[in-house]
Amino acid sequence: MNQPPAEPQPHGRPPAVGRPARADAVRNRERIVAAAREAFAEAGPEASLNEIARRAGVGPGTLYRNFSGRPELLAAVLNDRIDTLCTRARDLLSADSASDGLAEWLHAFLDHARVNQGLGGALMLQELETTGTLGTDCHQRILDAVSALLTRAQDHGAARRDLAPADLLQLVVGIALSTPHKQTHKQASKASSDDPEQAERLLGLVLDATKAS
Repeated sequence: MNQPPAEPQPHGRPPAVGRPARADAVRNRERIVAAAREAFAEAGPEASLNEIARRAGVGPGTLYRNFSGRPELLAAVLNDRIDTLCTRARDLLSADSASDGLAEWLHAFLDHARVNQGLGGALMLQELETTGTLGTDCHQRILDAVSALLTRAQDHGAARRDLAPADLLQLVVGIALSTPHKQTHKQASKASSDDPEQAERLLGLVLDATKAS
């Protein structure tokens, strides 16, 4: 057999103490997550795991050595996307305009919510049988991000004081849920697919409503 030794598994079977993860194992995991991001965005949370492995350039066995199954892969992709979103929020805390920083992040959050509405829902359903802690953690991280940006905008007199971070998130999530995702327009009604800018327009109305009078 010319196959390399089994790759370390980050969840459940950690490598021996003192042995760092092999570089090729780390690269394989990164490729799998990147491929899963694309596949889940295109086909939803039920995307074929074999297709994900093919896109990543690895065999199914390598995928399962890194991820115990679909829920763990869903969680990795969702966490990866939230990491990107939270990093962007931290960067925007130093934006010249507190109002523009908040607006730019909310645009990014809208894109995130529209792409991940099925992914997050599928993960939550999986976790009903376990602890549900991942979903709680993801929500808190996003809430912390918007809280920091909103507080800065309020302190600069750029956002109304009576606006709560959770309310702002709920408004944006509502837009995401009520407008078709750009990759599923062909499945949406003709009226909806004829108005691809609706989500951004609705977000513009929300942003106008957040401004201090």
